[in-house]
Amino acid sequence: MSLTVVLAVGLDSWLLTAHSKVWRSEGFIVVSAASIREAIGQFRAGDFDLVLLGDSISKENRERLIFLIRDSGSRTPVVCVANAPGDFDLFADVMRKNDSGMGELSAENVEMRRGSAVQCGAAS
Repeated sequence: MSLTVVLAVGLDSWLLTAHSKVWRSEGFIVVSAASIREAIGQFRAGDFDLVLLGDSISKENRERLIFLIRDSGSRTPVVCVANAPGDFDLFADVMRKNDSGMGELSAENVEMRRGSAVQCGAAS
């Protein structure tokens, strides 16, 4: 099993910390960023398998961050957490419902979903 390094971005630092602990217990290596500026710096400095954008980030900031990631030439998959099934972002590779677990979510699973319709719900 390969390790997945995740850049987790969220503006609610308490929630980001709590979720990061859960994801670490599921075997992910998690680097947290509590602001858009911090996320950009972390992304530029690191080598991530997956970027996870929390539901506390506005749609405009999610789009801006995804644009910067893509503009850098990176093909790192981006997963956005949605509050509701209708709250989706067309720029994300995958949408997930708002829960703390990552389940079967991995860079490989996200990569397989690329090019298909945006999904909202639990990853399987």
